[in-house]
Amino acid sequence: MSITIVGLGSGSVDDITRRAWHILESAETVYLRTRHYPCVDQLPNNGQYRDFDDLYSENNISDVADAIVAQLLVAAQQGDVVYAVPGDPMVGDGPTQLLLAQSDVAVEIVHGVSFIEPVLHQAGIDATDGLQVFDGMLLATMHHPPINPQYPALVASIFNQTMASDVKLTLLNQYPDEFAVTLVHGLGEDALVEKVALHQMDQSDHLNHLTTLYVPALGEYTSFEAFQEIIAHLRAPEGCPWDRKQTHESLRPYLIEEAYEVLDTIDKGETQELAGELGDLLLQIVLHAQIAVDDGEFYMTDIMDRINRKMIRRHPHVWGNVDVDGDPNQVVSNWEAIKKTEKADNGQSAQGLLDSIPMGAPALWVAHKFQNKVAQVGFDWPDVTGVEDKFREEMQEIFEATDPEHKAQEIGDLIFVMVNWLRWLGVDDPETLLRSINQKFYNRFTYIEKQAAAQNRALNEMTLEEMDAIWNRAKENGL
Repeated sequence: MSITIVGLGSGSVDDITRRAWHILESAETVYLRTRHYPCVDQLPNNGQYRDFDDLYSENNISDVADAIVAQLLVAAQQGDVVYAVPGDPMVGDGPTQLLLAQSDVAVEIVHGVSFIEPVLHQAGIDATDGLQVFDGMLLATMHHPPINPQYPALVASIFNQTMASDVKLTLLNQYPDEFAVTLVHGLGEDALVEKVALHQMDQSDHLNHLTTLYVPALGEYTSFEAFQEIIAHLRAPEGCPWDRKQTHESLRPYLIEEAYEVLDTIDKGETQELAGELGDLLLQIVLHAQIAVDDGEFYMTDIMDRINRKMIRRHPHVWGNVDVDGDPNQVVSNWEAIKKTEKADNGQSAQGLLDSIPMGAPALWVAHKFQNKVAQVGFDWPDVTGVEDKFREEMQEIFEATDPEHKAQEIGDLIFVMVNWLRWLGVDDPETLLRSINQKFYNRFTYIEKQAAAQNRALNEMTLEEMDAIWNRAKENGL
C-alpha cells in the first residue's frame, strides 16, 4: 500500500516537474486537495480526478486534514494512490504530515515549487533574512501570533473573509491597527499585489485559495529575542563590567525597586509610562535568566516552559473539562488544590497552610494573605460584627496599655484586625488602598507647599491653623 504525493508547483503548468507530470499522466485516479488551482485544468486527462473541496465547506478547518487522510487511506487499500497538492507537499499541506506519520503505508514525496518562492518575488524579500512561514489555519485559532516581530512572516491560505478576519484579530494582539501588510493574490506574473493596513485586510475583494499575507518586520528591537541578545552581549567578555559582575543576590534590591516603580506608575494612572517601567522590570528578569545561563543553572526556555505548563495545568476550566460556572472563587480554590497536588507529586513534604506565603513580602499583604488562607478552612468570624467587636476590643487595649512598647504591640494587633475588616469589606489589596491614601496625602501637602510659595512664605513660618485651612481647600478641590 503506497501513496505518492505530488507537488503541482507555483500554479503554472510549466512549473510542474517532469517526474510529477509523468506520475500524473500514468495514474488512473488523481486525488486533488483542491480544484481551485490555476494549472488543474491543464493537467494530463488520461485518468480521473477527484477533489476534497467539499470538505472545506462541510467540516471545521481543523478536521479537514484528518478527513482527507482518512479517505486517502481507504483508497490506498484498493491500490496505489496519487495525491496532488498545490505548491510543494512539504510546505503548508497538513495531510502530507499526517500521512508521513503513518507506519502502515509507504509515502513518496515528489517535490514542486512552493507558494513561497513566487510570493518572495512579489514582496521583494530574501527568505534567509529571518523569514517565518505560517499556515493561516493555525493563526486563525490563536489569540496571539507565534511570530517574532523583528523578522518578516508569510501567512498562507487566507482564502476567504472569515479566515482573514480571524488571522487579523490574532495579529492585532502584536501589531498596530495601521501597520502596513501585503496581500498577494495568486502566484507568478499574474498575481495581484494589494497593500493594506492590517485592520483592513479582511475587507479585500480578492481573497481566494491562493492568497498569502506578507507581514513585514515590525522593528529591529521589537522582539523578546532581541532583548535577550542585548543582555547576553552585556554579560559577554566584551560586554559591560557592571553587568558582568552581577549575581542573583546583588540584583535583589533592583528587582524590588523596579516592581515598586511599576506599582507607582499604575497608581498614578500614567499608562504611557507603564510600558517603560514594565521594561525595566523585565530587564531584571532577563538579567537573572542570563546569569543562570552563564552559571549553568537553567535557560530562559526553562522559565517559559515551566510557566506555560503551570498556567495550562492550573486552568483546567479553560484547557480541560472542569466547570467553574463563571465563579472566580472556584477558580482560586481549584488553583490551590492543584498546587497542593503538584507539590505532593514532586515529593515535597506537606506544608502548613501559611507556609507558602513569603514572610519577606510587604506586611499588609502578608496579613491579608494569612487571613484569606485561614478563612478558607473556617477560621473566621461568622459575620462582620465579629471583626467590629474585635476592633473595639483592641482599641480599648491600646488605651489601657501603659508603656510605649506595650502600646505599640497593641497598635500592631489593631492594624492586623483592620486588615481583616478590609477583607470583609471586599478590599483584596490593603497595600494598594494605603498607597492611594499616601497619594492623597502627597497631593494635599504639595498643594500647601505651592500655596505657601505663591505667598512667598516658608512652611515653617506658617501656623498649623493656616496650613490646615489650605489643606481643607485642597479637599474641596478634589485633591
